[in-house]
Amino acid sequence: MLAQTLDDTTLADLVSDATAAPSMHNAQPWHFDYKRSSRTLALRADFDRAMPEADPSTRALHVGCGAALLNLRVSAAHQGLSMETTLLPVPSDQALLASNHLSDSPQKPRDAALVGLHRAIRDRHTSRYPFDARAIPEDIRLLFADAARAEGVDFSFLTPTHLETVLELIRDAEGYDRGDPAREAEQHHWTRDTQAEAPVDGVPDYAFGPCDASGRATTRDFAGTAVLAGRARVPFESRPQLALLSTAGDRPVDWLRAGQALERVLLTATLHDVSTSFATQPLEWPDLRWILRDPVFGTGHAQMIIRMGYGPAGPRTPRRPWEQVLTIEP
Repeated sequence: MLAQTLDDTTLADLVSDATAAPSMHNAQPWHFDYKRSSRTLALRADFDRAMPEADPSTRALHVGCGAALLNLRVSAAHQGLSMETTLLPVPSDQALLASNHLSDSPQKPRDAALVGLHRAIRDRHTSRYPFDARAIPEDIRLLFADAARAEGVDFSFLTPTHLETVLELIRDAEGYDRGDPAREAEQHHWTRDTQAEAPVDGVPDYAFGPCDASGRATTRDFAGTAVLAGRARVPFESRPQLALLSTAGDRPVDWLRAGQALERVLLTATLHDVSTSFATQPLEWPDLRWILRDPVFGTGHAQMIIRMGYGPAGPRTPRRPWEQVLTIEP
């Protein structure tokens, strides 16, 4: 019986895998509640970790929690557990993002596709380093599209003309951020000086990556307007390989699906030695987000811009211990 097999160690493994997901500024805006009586593991939003300046709608918060949910599904499949997920099960409870009923029913075979992603969970890291000029092969690109489609989300690499437009939007948004003291302060709140503290969340200084000598890097510069002594300045790729995730709708349920698709793409990329990072800056300005879609082929609502390529995988960033994010009830 599951009541016997789903012990605290198993729960800790499930939640630890879930929390390896990326989130905006590594804020880790989630909490898990397990009820033994109903064998239900709830995913809840931690709105104390929201970012009212850059993410007033909590869209990005939901995307991050969706990524954690995908990892949870992968972990459950890996452990031979069946998991029935209901998104937003109680409309009046906005913090309850997903209810997950767990069982070890032998009637349902393991999802082999999810099981195959498990070994990538711990190896996936955001890389704010330069990638080389090698193009990602078309057959690998198709795998990413299939991964997103499995979660009901569109994925496409930017066409050359669209790429130039989006690069301009990223630079515009980066400039807007630096000119907004409130956003700069909010970002600084989520950066960590590792000489002064041992962080469990946020973006540590060792993960900032180098500066782009040309000023064309798409990754967010977490140093902001500050200057870090000894920080390297190196050239980044002049034409990055950027992909867009988009959904037909733009509600919390769509944001959660986008997060699951995002993580499924990222884990697939990790398995194929493709490094990844994000260019979320224009998504955080409504007037810029609207024009992110491809003017010829684009439909739906942009949810994430992913930078992909071959280069350093990026360092591991901290996560809160599972004891801080899991509550177990009778």
